[in-house]
Amino acid sequence: MPRAHLTIDPHFTVGPIDRRLFGSFVEHLGRCVYDGIYEPGHPSADDEGFRADVIDLVRELGVSTIRYPGGNFVSGYRWEDGVGPREERPRRLDLAWHSTETNEIGLDEFASCMKKVDGELMYAVNLGTRGVLEALDVLEYANIRSGTRLSDQRAANGHPEPHDIRMWCLGNEMDGPWQLGYSTAENYARLAATTARAMRQIDPDLELVVCGSSGAGMPTFGEWERVVLEHTYDNVDYISCHAYYEPEGDDLASFLASGVDMDRFIDAVVATADHVKAIRRSEKTINISFDEWNVWYQSRYNEVDKITDVADWPVAPRLLEDRYTVLDAVVFGSLMISLIRHADRVTSASLAQLVNVIAPIMTEPGGPAWRQTTFYPFSLTAQLARGVALELKLDSPTYTTVKFGEVPVVDAVATIDPDSGAVTVFAVNRSLTDDVTLDIDSAALAGSVSSATATSIFDDDIHAANTLEQPDRVRPKTNDSVTLGDGAIAVTLPPCSWTVLTTE
Repeated sequence: MPRAHLTIDPHFTVGPIDRRLFGSFVEHLGRCVYDGIYEPGHPSADDEGFRADVIDLVRELGVSTIRYPGGNFVSGYRWEDGVGPREERPRRLDLAWHSTETNEIGLDEFASCMKKVDGELMYAVNLGTRGVLEALDVLEYANIRSGTRLSDQRAANGHPEPHDIRMWCLGNEMDGPWQLGYSTAENYARLAATTARAMRQIDPDLELVVCGSSGAGMPTFGEWERVVLEHTYDNVDYISCHAYYEPEGDDLASFLASGVDMDRFIDAVVATADHVKAIRRSEKTINISFDEWNVWYQSRYNEVDKITDVADWPVAPRLLEDRYTVLDAVVFGSLMISLIRHADRVTSASLAQLVNVIAPIMTEPGGPAWRQTTFYPFSLTAQLARGVALELKLDSPTYTTVKFGEVPVVDAVATIDPDSGAVTVFAVNRSLTDDVTLDIDSAALAGSVSSATATSIFDDDIHAANTLEQPDRVRPKTNDSVTLGDGAIAVTLPPCSWTVLTTE
């Protein structure tokens, strides 16, 4: 049996685990909002129309922040349409997803929903087709207590207390030709810098996220970050990263190594941000908000789901409803490992998206809600990754991929809770055929490890998924292979698996 070796030493740390790392994303897209979170006719709907069964699953998932209302949607959004009496709200064409937006849900309703899930609202402003004044207006409406037209309007709309949104995104994917208001780096940077300065005149303590590239494959990647940060460095706190992964044909080996690409992406953005820091001779450090990431079968959308009929503008169509498999969950778990490994600089992240649309939670109108396979690595990581991420020494066998060359068969990260001393290890086995024994050197941990337990996601059928008919087909399984020795722990990682191991 192949073996990998992991050395854990609590003296070598990466950085604290920011709870915002376990954020998600809700966009007015497909059935994410309507027939997803919000379905007033559902048997479980509360007095505001939100599905209680979905709320319970969101709480179980462990989401900390939710980015809203987009996404591509935000570049054509008029925030004013979504406030005030519902019967007076206009229906609009959503050009991003070729749909009709009813505006039944807007800022106030979503802020109320966030209270139900104990989450923090992260708001994106429209810098695609709008600009500085609209950003100031929505900030005033959301955060000023009273005494102005917009703050008093919020109170009249039934929300006397301000929403106190702390984190704001300055547009979305402004480098993308698909985006309404698509821009050059120079033009976007000037608008973002002006908007950031203006918003800070209302509240200097806001946390602002400037748009990075839509992905590492964009032709302007790297240069976009440099130009944007040179204009905005003094006025923002984060630069965004977006990344989605899917297999290319039958190349599952490269797909399983998607975390390698995420690692390289993060390292490149950090290097660019620190380059700007150096040339500006700044003492400030810009961190990363990885505010869109997931496994997403984009090719299916382009081939099947995309609505193009000029006369067809449906309300809440079934779009991007990927059904996730065991294989997807393993890749998903490896992406979470990459995020935690960079906890010193990735201090906010948003899984895209939350319900129905490339989501860990699925619903059926009038029917049940259930957990996709990707629900489990997220919920377990959010629950167990506490304290500080550790810098590890990992020796693993390698295998050859078409896209990334030689990569480790095993990837892993570990966290330690400074208060309890408990260590949690998250690991993936990328081999499609072989068990791998992971030997963990725990001799440097204070005291002896008295016990260790492991839970794994794997299946004889890597394409097994949870569906409406079989919502519990795939669930985490207790991994009974854990053994303890003198300063050592061993666990067997099944083929194509994600595992979490906890110690006491």
